[in-house]
Amino acid sequence: MDKRRLFFILLVCESAVLGVMGYGNGAVTSACSNMVPNHGSSNQTVTSPYSVATSQNSYKEGDSITVTLQANSNSFKGFLLEARETGGSSNPVGTFTVAGADSKGLSCNGIQNSAVTQTTSSSKSTISATWKAPTSGNLKEIEFRATFVQSKNVFWVAVPSASVAYNGTTSSGSTTPSVNAPAPTSTTTKSPSSSSISVSNDGCGVSKSCFSYPNSCNPATNSDCYFMSSAVFPSSSNSPIQFQMCGRSDGYVSFGFSDDVEMGNDDIYACVLDGNGVVQIQHAYSTGTTKPNTLPLGNVTEIKSSYSNGIICCSFNSSNTISTQRSAGKSLLYYILFAYGPASQGEIQYHPKRPFVSTGKVDLAAAQVANGSSEQPSIIKAHGALMLIAWMTTGSLGMIMARYFKRITTGKKMCGKDFWFLVHVFLMILTVAATIIAFVLAFSSAGNWSGGAHPVLGCIVMILAFVQPAAAFFRCDPTHKLRVVFNTFHALNALVIKIVSVAAIFTGLQLLDSSPNQWLAKVMGGFVGWEFLFYLLQDFHLFYRKKDISETFLNTMRFEVMFLVLYLLGNLMFLIALLVGIGMS
Repeated sequence: MDKRRLFFILLVCESAVLGVMGYGNGAVTSACSNMVPNHGSSNQTVTSPYSVATSQNSYKEGDSITVTLQANSNSFKGFLLEARETGGSSNPVGTFTVAGADSKGLSCNGIQNSAVTQTTSSSKSTISATWKAPTSGNLKEIEFRATFVQSKNVFWVAVPSASVAYNGTTSSGSTTPSVNAPAPTSTTTKSPSSSSISVSNDGCGVSKSCFSYPNSCNPATNSDCYFMSSAVFPSSSNSPIQFQMCGRSDGYVSFGFSDDVEMGNDDIYACVLDGNGVVQIQHAYSTGTTKPNTLPLGNVTEIKSSYSNGIICCSFNSSNTISTQRSAGKSLLYYILFAYGPASQGEIQYHPKRPFVSTGKVDLAAAQVANGSSEQPSIIKAHGALMLIAWMTTGSLGMIMARYFKRITTGKKMCGKDFWFLVHVFLMILTVAATIIAFVLAFSSAGNWSGGAHPVLGCIVMILAFVQPAAAFFRCDPTHKLRVVFNTFHALNALVIKIVSVAAIFTGLQLLDSSPNQWLAKVMGGFVGWEFLFYLLQDFHLFYRKKDISETFLNTMRFEVMFLVLYLLGNLMFLIALLVGIGMS
């Protein structure tokens, strides 16, 4: 019995040891030499979905280099990062300083912090660490190697960066990321100081082509300038193009090459901030108004970037073929689309503003100056105008007739129906018809689901606008015992439509308004306040007059008509202001 117990205890201990070989709180020193995690399975042989990028492609004694581990698709849970001589010893070179709670230093070959590993097994998409070169010794060309663990049985061993040369002299400070092959879907680089990159309109129309909004602005002196330029190096027939761009954003700035002035089938480059303040250069292709598809970064070199005071600036050389729907590198003549918006953990999100679009095609191989415009298509302006007319004026007046004029005009008939009812039905038919037309115009222009809150709110308005007359068509007789159910539903649905339509108008005006102070939304806010005041006064008046309407009919009618005229004048004032603003957007 004792032997069986001893055997059982040993078996449990062995299982416990094997169960913790994943090392969720970081690699152990036994993995330093071959960088292979002791997980009891083999290294993956397919292309790694992870990359290793560096902030410099050369170094000297005592230099600091930022190394970034990047997940290009699936996140990773564990990692081990070291610097080693290219093709040489398995001993680590230099030391690391880590930033953030997801990583920690590891002692390899008796050298403290000569490697970096994870602290927890949580999912990670980006890890950055600063490597410091030795101050003496026989220094040679190095490369950074990282082992990435996706799960216990799925990992890639010693994924290398591109080589970092030793020059023994003052480093040039280049921020060109060196990325392991094959090319990843995005490259990251630590934001250098603002003096490491200079973007301006010097040479526009002389040595480079430029696109800007506002027109002819200079990003070097105007912090609200959105700018991109292209310059072709004439050294060979397949010379790279140097691109530069700048713009105010807390997420990303991007430009795309297009055969037309609409989004879709565009070749895109973006400079994106991740959660650690690191700037990623991304290459993508858009197939519509949905999120672009990320592409391999490809032949992109000499990357420089900065992020200061809310301004993102980037510069890089690209030898990639430009591909759009109707071209694949045969032409360098394109419309330029410039967009900016928020980002989440290095992934671009829906941009709330319409992209700035060049007024004509830009020849990337020439030297010209192109201006940008964010003007909305006429069909979108018509959509906005119809929705304003429907839910600011005709819909509001229809609701007012049913709420306040029903009691004082009861018995006044036209064509056998109460006068208030005919006016209410006529106005609401106009409202629903205008909503349907506006709805069709918007979707025919977008050609796809554009994303964001506005189309969601618009669809809700459209659905509820259909439900309201449909329910009214099947309403029961006024004397029926269930008529109160219909009246309650009809009133509540009208209230919901009103609230959602106002929200849809606000979000729509934000998309249309390209002015710095967003004055269209402020005018709409004024209208909401004006209408709320009107309803408040009318309810107050109705409360004190409801008992003696028959005795004071004439006075009540005059008051209601006077109040309605006053409301209509204010309504038209706000409506005209917004329609003019949409026309100018």
